[in-house]
Order: sequence, then structure tokens, then C-alpha cells
Amino acid sequence: MRDEGMAIQYQCDEVSNILGKSEKIREICRLIGVVAKTKATVLVQGESGTGKELVANAIHAHSLRANKPFIKVNCAALSDTLLESELFGHRKGSFTGAFESRKGRFELADGGTILLDEIGNMSFPGQAKLLRVLQEDEIVPVGVSTPIKVDVRVIATTNVMLKKASENGAFREDLYYRLSVVTIFLPPLRERKEDIPILVNRFIQLDNCRANRKIKKVSNEAMDILVSYNWPGNIRELKNVIENAVIMESTDTIQVSSLPHYLLTENRQKTIPPEHEFNLKMQLKTYERQLILKALNKANWVKTRASKLLGIDQRNLSYFIKKHHILDPEERRRARGSLSSSSSIDSMK
Repeated sequence: MRDEGMAIQYQCDEVSNILGKSEKIREICRLIGVVAKTKATVLVQGESGTGKELVANAIHAHSLRANKPFIKVNCAALSDTLLESELFGHRKGSFTGAFESRKGRFELADGGTILLDEIGNMSFPGQAKLLRVLQEDEIVPVGVSTPIKVDVRVIATTNVMLKKASENGAFREDLYYRLSVVTIFLPPLRERKEDIPILVNRFIQLDNCRANRKIKKVSNEAMDILVSYNWPGNIRELKNVIENAVIMESTDTIQVSSLPHYLLTENRQKTIPPEHEFNLKMQLKTYERQLILKALNKANWVKTRASKLLGIDQRNLSYFIKKHHILDPEERRRARGSLSSSSSIDSMK
């Protein structure tokens, strides 16, 4: 079976936009399908940029509450003074500045789902108040003495390993167990590298639409670099890199020269797979192109100066420029203008 087919087969669907063919992504999609139809509280854990919110979106979209509210709360942004009012609401005159009554996030989410993003950063007083809601299925707005029943499905996300945090006293243990009825761990991108080409192709499609470009593919050398890099920023970092490359590339194929330079430096060399470590042809070609680009930029694209920096004559420099499909800034601007005009004409047909 081809990779493209497997990608389509194992993505949850177009709503969730969870793409991949790795075993870990297949298991996550299976878990989403299992828990979505229940009311179980779900804890989604993983490093920043791994797609925790996408999983939360998918759970809600596939649930029986899909047509009900889906309210998102950034717990890290809630101070102790604001938390109770934001989550549970308040009544007019209940405190200084409460000029009118206001529903809290839990009341707004009644019948639907609430996403508590970065729950690991919630203060201890906030954790205590949240625990009561999960235990009793009711809230008490500020300035009200009578509890209000709510029917809300809770999904919490965090880049903190809450079990360890609870063992160290950094998070309430009783709240952890209330939140982790079902736990989904999202793997970092470095542990699912077979999914990188699928994600890259998807991001190119999206960025082509946004930037009116017509990028068709990624060169083999560029893809080798993308797959070998360690991606500390995970999918979010990959998405930003591809967006930048689509904008910078003047041909229909993303070349190494359109990738950020930091991908080619020491960080990449530390994480390059063993099978590519001694690929002399790939390493020399990549270094050759980068060295020529560095000299051209240093010489402000004056080829006679760049030739002297490189220790070669101008005719040889012209050969290398053609060999590596390097365009000077003016040629890039003309190419982009041509692509943009072509896209505008196509859209009018």
C-alpha cells in the first residue's frame, strides 16, 4: 500500500486533521474513536506543539455533544483573582467592578465540552475549586449561595507529566485521578518520523492556498534534512518551517536553500540518522550549496566578489549556481510575481 493511501486510511478525518501512518498515531486515532462517544474525562499529555488541541477538537467533534458548545480555557492565563469568576461566573454587585451578571465558562459549556488547556499551570486554589465541580457536577457563581447543576464533558491538556507532578506535590493528586479517567499521550515528532513527509505535504497544500503558490514537492535532499532534524518544537515548528519555505522558494520544488539555516547546523548534525551520517554525496552537495549561498550573500550577490571568496573563477561559480538552482533576489521576486499573477488568473477562470 502506498504511503498516501495509508495516510488517508489512518487519519481520523478532515475535521480532526490528525495525519499519520505511524503505529502511535493509529493508536491515538483508535482511542479517540473509543472515548468520543462517552462522557469520560480525558487528559491529553504531550510536549508543546504535538497537537494536543487537535486531539481535543477531534474528541468533541466525534462525540454525541458535537452540536453543543465547545468552550476553551487557557488555564495558564487565569490568575487566582479571576479564576473563579471566569470559570463559574458571577452575579451583579458580587465584587467591586461586577457591574452586571456574567456566566462562567462551565455554564456556557453546559451540555457540551470544556477544554482546560495547560491544566498543569493552574494554581492550587483553582485546582481545589475545579475538583469540586468534577465531583459534584455543579458550580457556585461568585455572589450566589445556591449551586447550579451543569452537564459538561471535561478535556484537559498539558505539557506537564501530571502523575509525576502530583507525586512531587506540584499538583493535587486527587484532581489528577479525576482528570485522568482516560489518558492520551501524544508522542513528540522525533518519535514518529515516518509521519513527517505526510505532514509536510499537507502543510504545502495549505500554504499554497494561503500564499497563492504552486509548490509541488520537496527535493530529496531537503526532505532528508526535514526527516533527520530533531524538531524540539514538534509539529508547530515543522509547520512554521514549511510555511517559510513555501514563501521563499522560487521554483515548484522546495530546495535545501529555502530551509532555515539552523536546520543544517550543529543541531542537525547531532540528530542525523546513522544511515545518512556517512552519505558523502548528500553531505557534500548540501554543504556545497550552503557555502555558495553564504558567499553570494556576503558579496551582496556580486558574482566577481563571491568567486574570489570561494577561490574559483566566475565561470565555475555560474556552473554551481545553475547546478543548485540558485536564483538571485531579483529573479526570486520576478518568479514570485509570475506565480502570483498566474494564480490570480486561474482563480478568475
